[in-house]
Amino acid sequence: MEEKQSIDKKIYQFVFSENQQEKDRLAQEIRQEAEKNGARLASTDNIYRAFGSKKLSGFTVPAMNIRTLLYDTARIIFQIARKNKVCPFIFEIARSEIKYTFQNPQEYATCILAAAIAENYQGLVFIQGDHYQFKRSVFLETPEVEIDNLKKLIKESVVAGFYNIDIDASTLVDLDQEKEIDQQKNNFKMTALLTEYIRKIQPAGINISIGGEIGHIGGKNSTVEEFEAFMTGYLSKIKNQRSNIKNYGISKVSVQTGTSHGGIPLADGTIAKVDLDLSILKEIGKVAQEIYHLGGTVQHGASTLPESLFDQFPKNNTVEIHLATGFQNTVYDHLPKNLKEKIYEWVKVNCVKEKKSDQTEEQFIYKTRKKAFGPFKKTLWYMTDAEKELIRLALKKQFYLLFSKLNLFNTQDLISPYL
Repeated sequence: MEEKQSIDKKIYQFVFSENQQEKDRLAQEIRQEAEKNGARLASTDNIYRAFGSKKLSGFTVPAMNIRTLLYDTARIIFQIARKNKVCPFIFEIARSEIKYTFQNPQEYATCILAAAIAENYQGLVFIQGDHYQFKRSVFLETPEVEIDNLKKLIKESVVAGFYNIDIDASTLVDLDQEKEIDQQKNNFKMTALLTEYIRKIQPAGINISIGGEIGHIGGKNSTVEEFEAFMTGYLSKIKNQRSNIKNYGISKVSVQTGTSHGGIPLADGTIAKVDLDLSILKEIGKVAQEIYHLGGTVQHGASTLPESLFDQFPKNNTVEIHLATGFQNTVYDHLPKNLKEKIYEWVKVNCVKEKKSDQTEEQFIYKTRKKAFGPFKKTLWYMTDAEKELIRLALKKQFYLLFSKLNLFNTQDLISPYL
C-alpha cells in the first residue's frame, strides 16, 4: 500500500511541477522504477512483421488516445491486460492532442509508466505518436519549416519512449492530379524522408514501428490503386538510400473507409450512422500483407462505431484500430453535473470562433469540448475518488468489451516469439 501511495504522490508531483529540472528527475526515476519492476517500453514492429508473413492473425491491436485522466485510465487498462493476458495494446497521442490536452510526450509516457508501477504490470508498454501530421498550408508555403517541426516532435517523442510513430502526410495528397502516383507524390516523399530520420535517431536495439497513411480521415475513401502507387513511390525513395530495406520501412498503412474523427453529431445531439466500407480494409490489407509484407491496414475514427462492428476488424486484415472520442464521451457522460456545466460554459466562451453558422449548440459543444481538457486538467485530476468512481467503472466496462471484441484475451503467449 505504501508503494502505491508513493507512486500516486510522485506522478501528481511530476505532472503539476512548474520546474522542468524536477520534472526531468521525476520522469527518469519513474521510468527506471517501471523497468526495474518489469514494465518495458517497446515497438510493435516485429509483431506487425509477423502479421505480414502470416505467422500471426486473428486479433486487432487497439491504439487508444487518452485525452484526460491519463493516469487513472492507464491503470484500468493495465488491470484488464494483466488479468486477461492481453498484449499488445497501444497508448497514443496525436500531434493536435498534445497541444490542447497539455500533455507533451514526456508527460504522456511518464504517466503511463507510473500507472504500470501502480498496477504492478510486468510486460511490454507500447506508446505511439499518432497522426504526426503535416500541416498542408505550412508545408506548401515553407516545406522546410514543417519538416523541421515534425522532426523536432519525433525526436522529443523518441526520447520520451515513443517507439511507435505514425507519419501522416496524407494531408499532402493532391487529388486534382490524374494519376495516383502523382496524387501520392508528396505523401510518399515525406513519409520516406521521415522514415530515414526515425531510423537515424532510434535507440540501439529498437526498431521503431512506423506507420504511413494514404487516405485523409474524413475524406475520400481509399483504393488499392492509391495504396500501390504510394508504396511504389515510397519504396523507390527508400531504395535510393538503402540497399537492404528489410524491417526498414513502414509496417502498416492507415486508410480511409468512411469514418471521421469524433463522428458527425446531428442537430439533436446524436451521432450520425457511419457508412463504413470494411472491404477497403480487407482488400488493401490483403495486398499489404501478400505483396509488401506489412502488418495490414489501420482503421482510424472508430470510437463512435457500433459495438457490434468491432469483431469484424480482425476478420478484415485490420492490424490496428484507433480510438479516442468514445473514451472522451464516457468521461463527459459521467462527470459531476456542476463540473460539466462549468466546462461547457468555458467552451461557449473560449471556442466561440469555431462555431459554424449551421451548428446547433449541442453540435458545437460536442465538437469542441475536447479543447477544455488542457485548461481543466488540474481540476479533473484532483476530483475525489468518489467523483471518479463512476467514470472508472464505465471505462473499465468499455475497455473490457473492446479487448474482447478485438480477440485480445490470452494473446501474450501468441506474440512472445516475436518480442
